[in-house]
Parts: sequence; C-alpha cells; structure tokens
Amino acid sequence: MNNKRKPIVEVRNLTIGYDRQTVMEELNFSVFTGEIFVILGCSGCGKSTLLKHLIGLYEPFRGEIKIFGESIVRADEDEKRELMRQFGVTYQGGALFGSLTLAENVSLPLEEYTTLSREKIKERAYEKLALVDLQGFEEYMPAEISGGMKKRAGLARAMALDPKLLFFDEPSAGLDPITSAELDRLILRLRKELGTTIIIVTHELDSIFTVADRVIMLDKRTKSIIAEGEPHDLKKNSDNDWVREFLNRSNLKQV
Repeated sequence: MNNKRKPIVEVRNLTIGYDRQTVMEELNFSVFTGEIFVILGCSGCGKSTLLKHLIGLYEPFRGEIKIFGESIVRADEDEKRELMRQFGVTYQGGALFGSLTLAENVSLPLEEYTTLSREKIKERAYEKLALVDLQGFEEYMPAEISGGMKKRAGLARAMALDPKLLFFDEPSAGLDPITSAELDRLILRLRKELGTTIIIVTHELDSIFTVADRVIMLDKRTKSIIAEGEPHDLKKNSDNDWVREFLNRSNLKQV
C-alpha cells in the first residue's frame, strides 16, 4: 500500500477503556483508501472496544480519531451524525430486526437519512440485497434464513447509503468454514468492484490471511499495538515471538 496517500482513518495517541479502566493506550495507526485493514489479537484484548471508539459509540480517555479528515471525538451531535452517515457497520450476527423482512431491515438507513420515496427505498434495498447474493430473499424474515445469510443481510444494510468505509465486527464468528470462506470472497469482491475501504475486527486466521492487506495486533499485557504490517510477512518475519506464535497457530500440530 502507498502510505503517501491521505488516510481515510487516523488514530493518534488514543487511550481507551470503560469504567475508568484503561484497555489500550497511546494507539497510533492510519487506514488508507481501498485497504482491507484488520484489527486482531486474542480474546479480551480490546478489539471490539477499539471498534466502538472508531465508530463514535464510546468517548476515548485521551487522543484523536479522524474519519475522512474530521474528528469524531470533538464533533458535536449533528457533526457526528453526518460523519456516521458516511460509513457502514456490520455487527456480530447481523443485528437484524426480527420483526422486519430483509428488505425492510435494509431500508432503515434510507428512511432515516434520505428523502427518497418509498418506492425508491424499496428498489435500493432490493439492489443492495442482490449485491450480497440475496436476491429472491427480500421478503424473508431473519428467522427464516441461515446465519451466513443474516451476516450478508447485515452487510447489505450497512451498504444502503453507499459508504466508502465499512466496519466489520467479527464477520466470521459462528460460521462454518465454507460459509466463512464465501463471506471472505464477498468482502474481496466489494473492495474490487466498489473500491470500499474495509476495517475488520477478528481473530480468525484463515480470514486474515485471505483478505487483509495490513493488520495491527493488540496485546492486552502491554495495552498497546505490538505488531503492524502485512500478515504473511509478520507470520514469517516478526521479531516478536508471541506474534509469530499467534499467526502460525493454525499450522501447529495437535499433541
């Protein structure tokens, strides 16, 4: 990646946590246009907490987060709302409303943020569901589809407003290997066809090595980033023993 480009996300001297407990401190990294950028680490290290700060749900203890060059930390409510309109978020399990059809779920951001007619909103919702290979399932209820399909429907909703930036929270969690691989291919296709910048929180190594251009690894012992780079390179060449062990664990023999 050419890091001379202007970053789409900038994190500077960021310290985060909750209930006065520091989870991560003095984080510094950037995400560039068109990247698939992965935040990884062991369970409980603060990956999802960091994601919630990046999308403006939590206030940091210290530091700065800029998205599209604008501070989401210092933004007032109207400014934050406008920033949040420019990116999409997919949550674990899809986070669909069970009482709404898939098309109605995808329509929600369009109803909230646009003045499109009801007919145009429905048309856009059908288009986004087709984009994630769910054509024919528009009027299904979430309870009537599989876990992998729920993930894709959640992605369709996140893409309703055509954002240039997408956040994924554990996209492969709870999926079988085949469905997980299908989702990885969909993520790569979206980046290729739409130029979408994608930030993923995960610890699934197969997905990381398939989709990631660059990763940062969080360490809960030091409360910091202990590695940053291309995952295959870190797997072979990191000077940190724990990083190499983490990234090679899928190849370790059972004893």
